[in-house]
Amino acid sequence: MIALPTRSGKPDSVLAKAVDLARSVVLEAADGDEVGEHLGAYAEGERVVTHHFACTTPGYPGWHWSVTLTRAKRGKDLTVNEVVLLPGDEAIVAPAWVPYKERLQPGDLSPGDLLPVEDEDPRLVPTYLVGDDPLDDDDRAQVRRVAQELGLGRVRTLSREGLDMAAERWHAGSGGPDAPLAKSAPDQCWSCGFLVRLNGSLADRFGVCANGNANDDGRVVTVDHGCGAHSEVKLARKQQPLPMPEHAFDTLTDDDLESL
Repeated sequence: MIALPTRSGKPDSVLAKAVDLARSVVLEAADGDEVGEHLGAYAEGERVVTHHFACTTPGYPGWHWSVTLTRAKRGKDLTVNEVVLLPGDEAIVAPAWVPYKERLQPGDLSPGDLLPVEDEDPRLVPTYLVGDDPLDDDDRAQVRRVAQELGLGRVRTLSREGLDMAAERWHAGSGGPDAPLAKSAPDQCWSCGFLVRLNGSLADRFGVCANGNANDDGRVVTVDHGCGAHSEVKLARKQQPLPMPEHAFDTLTDDDLESL
């Protein structure tokens, strides 16, 4: 047996020696050919020791059986706390769980799908909070009810954090200055006649492409983005298509062909 000290100190000697008891507990949960050698014991706390046994089950390399034992002070009776199968450092395990909402990507929503926004979403603030006149809680609730009943505008609007997150995402995306399309463009969007500027605080950095022939048509682009469909782009003489030759006039007739 290999005793492995931990931050909790040296394992309790009585519990550390109870290898046979720990193995018998594992054999109640697994077949004999699924339990390998004893890998050691270490202290979980005062008079609490965990034994590890190698797992030989096919498909579980790097896993081990873990049995935790404990006893009362000056007591001789040992108690089994738990027995579990755990992965080691080199075990093959499933990736960490990511909630469905966080796994969604643009384009994943289908017709009829709903993606509700949390009440405390930092990207949004109540519209009635935007302004110079702060309201107390009762007044805010009243204004919100009245606005909803009368249909007066949006209940929430973008916060400063929401605007910054959108700006960072658009700048780093396919409509930003570092996109391959922009790197090879003859000019930037700020001088293109098809750029429709956004309103508000993002107007000096972003716009929407309105060129139906461009890859970014209908998408947000940075003013320093660009593409080959710029409104002022001109083809150099060497880039222009070669003129087609004149049509050949065929003087032969069907009779002439037959006489040949």
